[in-house]
Amino acid sequence: MSSDTLFSPFQLNNYTLKNRIGVAPMTRMSSVRDSVPRQDVLDFLVRRAENNAAIVYTEAIVTDYESAQGYPGQARMTTQRQIETWKPVVRAMQKHGSIAIMQMFHCGRMAWPDVNPAKRTIAPSPLTPEQKNPLTGEPYPVPDEMDLFDIEHVINGFVETAKGAVAAGFDGIEIHGAHGYLINQFLSSYCNQRTDSYGGTVENRYGFAQEIIQAVRSVVPEDRLITFRISNWGVADMEVSLYGGKEEYQQIIRLLSSEPIDAISVSTYDFTGKAFGTDQNMAQITREVTDLPIMICGKIYDRGSADKALKDADIILSAKSMLLNPNWVKDLQDGKPLEAFASDEANIAYTDTPLP
Repeated sequence: MSSDTLFSPFQLNNYTLKNRIGVAPMTRMSSVRDSVPRQDVLDFLVRRAENNAAIVYTEAIVTDYESAQGYPGQARMTTQRQIETWKPVVRAMQKHGSIAIMQMFHCGRMAWPDVNPAKRTIAPSPLTPEQKNPLTGEPYPVPDEMDLFDIEHVINGFVETAKGAVAAGFDGIEIHGAHGYLINQFLSSYCNQRTDSYGGTVENRYGFAQEIIQAVRSVVPEDRLITFRISNWGVADMEVSLYGGKEEYQQIIRLLSSEPIDAISVSTYDFTGKAFGTDQNMAQITREVTDLPIMICGKIYDRGSADKALKDADIILSAKSMLLNPNWVKDLQDGKPLEAFASDEANIAYTDTPLP
């Protein structure tokens, strides 16, 4: 029997969510001019708000013009034209009672220099993934090891993008610290072999994320949300654990919990999966060491999986189901039998086909 939790309100700082369901941030490659998404991609977000998602995340927005971009056709939010494009989208989502959150990231060593204006890739250490770039079929280029100027420059890119989101009227901003992208690269000893104050201990490797959070918070009004996304998997070398074990991961969660953020978003392939050689899933391991609200995603596709996920988390996020089924929230509410979509079916996100 389904519980009532899924469709109960939830207080996220000073925002009251109408239910516990959100649209997960999903990478797109739909910008054809001036780093602005196609109209159907923007309409997709509004339609999900209209169809009762409590939170609607944007796709991941790249944070600077030099080295952040990892995929062709990605969006930015720093010019007046970009901001003005997003304003009516945000207002429309809010009109339907949804919380609008902009997610931002820097790809680091996962960037593709051919799509970055400076033709440059940077990372905490000059290390490449073992996996080849699926877009080119070629090995990723060896990145430049970031010096202190690079670090300051990248942090400023997050700040300027956050300012753009505030100007566009977003209710919140998510700092993407997951999936093997730049912030995750600093956090993980798999990617970070620095010997300065940004490498070595967990506290040192955490320093880059902390500086970004603090810098972003300083330009985001207190009445707007800041969330942080984390994962133990990356888009390359997916089988590699990005943290040394449960204890190291929980140490980072404790550090995050002392920051001025409003929620932690835990990204998984399967929310039920046992993590770090334990009998616990990622939400349970996270919950042990934080009182912050937890968002969870990964193979949540029907009412049963949604209810189960909420036993250990506060909010569920859907990617494939929300992408491919405009009526997913209502179908959950009606208890309709639903099947999980395959990853290949979600490739519509990367084509010119208008989103449903």
